[in-house]
Amino acid sequence: MFRRFVAFIVLVWLFGFLWFAVALPGPLPANLRTDAIIVLTGSSGRIEHALKVLEAGKAPDLLVSGVDREVRPREFAVQFHVPARLMRCCVTLGYRAYDTRSNAIEAAQWVTEHDAKSVRLVTADWHMRRAALELAREMPADVRIERDGVPSRPSLGALFLEYHKLLARAALNLWGR
Repeated sequence: MFRRFVAFIVLVWLFGFLWFAVALPGPLPANLRTDAIIVLTGSSGRIEHALKVLEAGKAPDLLVSGVDREVRPREFAVQFHVPARLMRCCVTLGYRAYDTRSNAIEAAQWVTEHDAKSVRLVTADWHMRRAALELAREMPADVRIERDGVPSRPSLGALFLEYHKLLARAALNLWGR
């Protein structure tokens, strides 16, 4: 009986990991509009994608969450080729976050201040599920989160680690933490 239970748990874990690794969330349709964009810093392509969405007018405001404290707005604008008018009106650099959980807290505060009811979450495809889980946990209940996964080529090790972080976060959510 115990062996069957352990075998069942291993199979559930294995099929869960296969689903996680094979069915990575993809990008949103280009025409989808939201009240705001939230991009989490990290792997390449995230910020560039969020800026393209902003420049295309698919949302009026962008929060870049998790910016290093030493990065100044001018440096950011130069590195990512952001026009000054766009930096002034539409881009907020968030310096308080240092991990996915604090990204969610920073983003929820910003969304509340901007009275956004729909947000486009931009992060790497392999990071999207846990980031969306954290964000949903912190966001006001009336905010709709649209997942805009940036395609990447994660290593098996990165997928393995992220899958276990997702499982841990989901388990903590079940116990109300």
